[in-house]
Amino acid sequence: MSILTVKNLSHGFGDRAIFNDVSFRLLKGEHIGLIGANGEGKSTFMNIITRKFQPDEGQIEWAKKVRVGYLDQHAVLSKGMTVRDVLKTAFQYLFDMEAEINELYGKMADVDSDELEKLLEEVGTIQDILTHNDFYIIDSKVEEIARGLGLDEVGLDRDVTDLSGGQRTKVLLAKLLLEKPDILLLDEPTNYLDEQHIIWLQRYLQEYENAFILISHDIPFLNSVVNLIYHMENQELNRYVGDYENFKQVYEVKKQQLESAYKKQQQEISELKDFVARNKARVATRNMAMSRQKKLDKMDIIELAAEKPKPEFNFKEARTASRYIFQTKDLVIGYDEPLSRPLNLTMERGQKIAITGANGIGKTTLLKSILGEIKPITGEVELGDHLHIGYFEQETRDTNYRTCIEEVWQEFPHYTQYEVRAALAKCGLTTKHIESKVEVLSGGEKAKVRLCKLINRESNVLVLDEPTNHLDVDAKEELKRALRAYKGTILLISHEPEFYRDIVTHIWNGETWTTKVF
Repeated sequence: MSILTVKNLSHGFGDRAIFNDVSFRLLKGEHIGLIGANGEGKSTFMNIITRKFQPDEGQIEWAKKVRVGYLDQHAVLSKGMTVRDVLKTAFQYLFDMEAEINELYGKMADVDSDELEKLLEEVGTIQDILTHNDFYIIDSKVEEIARGLGLDEVGLDRDVTDLSGGQRTKVLLAKLLLEKPDILLLDEPTNYLDEQHIIWLQRYLQEYENAFILISHDIPFLNSVVNLIYHMENQELNRYVGDYENFKQVYEVKKQQLESAYKKQQQEISELKDFVARNKARVATRNMAMSRQKKLDKMDIIELAAEKPKPEFNFKEARTASRYIFQTKDLVIGYDEPLSRPLNLTMERGQKIAITGANGIGKTTLLKSILGEIKPITGEVELGDHLHIGYFEQETRDTNYRTCIEEVWQEFPHYTQYEVRAALAKCGLTTKHIESKVEVLSGGEKAKVRLCKLINRESNVLVLDEPTNHLDVDAKEELKRALRAYKGTILLISHEPEFYRDIVTHIWNGETWTTKVF
């Protein structure tokens, strides 16, 4: 049975087409991985099927009474709501039913016995639904799921707008789990999740009986949970049975077959045109030439899609730094309260260090304390000499209405427009992306703009906070290559062992020094 049917979908932004006559079906129990390069329209597709966006053309049909749970990477949590409040909204439909029961009780005083019988029957039906859906143990259900995801450590009475990116993602995931939807729509759910909760989510999706559509650039995670791949490329959506590895093999074979057919056809076209040109003027061969021309006119021309620009990240390196990059003396990090015990850390020139550990233990706070952006609670940081630091922050939630060109030009005012465009193109952005406002770009395209600014400034120390979030497979691989080739020093926060394992010389586990209890 089809849960979701998409017919002849076309959509675009301005003169930039995203989909052209795309069709799609989601069947009960299918576990779908929705993949494609940054900017191909994966999040747009999710927004269209959840009716946040109205498509230019096409139909979206959901089966009746289907409950959809959507984990949106850009979801907004309202200020003033606590974590507990947000989790309880998972049961809003039950609270509405309770209000309906109270309304029915209110009517009972003014009706005859027949009407009273009907109202009591209606109340009984609603009461059964409330009991079946755990309405009377909501608080304990909320606390059970919160414990499983580590949200009890964050604090259920904390304002959601004070949370880090990873903590917000956990709150949204917990809410989805409490909702028990028929279909899950997950847009990059592993962004900001620490390793233990990525494993938890992986296990949950493996055992999930209902259907889901998952957008993810985390290939090991994707491979472990999906049984179908839908690939977005060049305004098309194509279906492949199996996991990502199987898709890659079939996709490569199809690509080679198309290229081979294209070359063969081009050869035939060339020969036919040559024959027509040489023989159309001669009476004896004119009919044969006309016959060949007709064949040319009727030919279904094979077209190869234009190659997407592959990103190239080459970091500009500054003069050599001093031997010690930084040393901390009894450094205690935090805002209102300590997040660490006193730290005595040393980083030397040439080291490449990954900081790992659960969300909320202060990894980003440590980076900002070392860089002097946050004052420590106690202790001090001593930076070395001749440091040229390149800092890649987790993305901010600020709205940015500058174009990509203006964004880079502001950082490098001495560049010509040609140099700005060339720098952005090298990061894998097309002309249409380059001329667009940063605000309308996908998460991966925004990350490429920020990487463009980073690689074009000379550095001898890179401080990178979750640089792979939102990046597609090609960009992630190229960033890994560039960081391995970088001769300077690297301090990196990442939850992806597949990414950092081949780059770093040392791993610092933040859970050994945090004051948080897990």
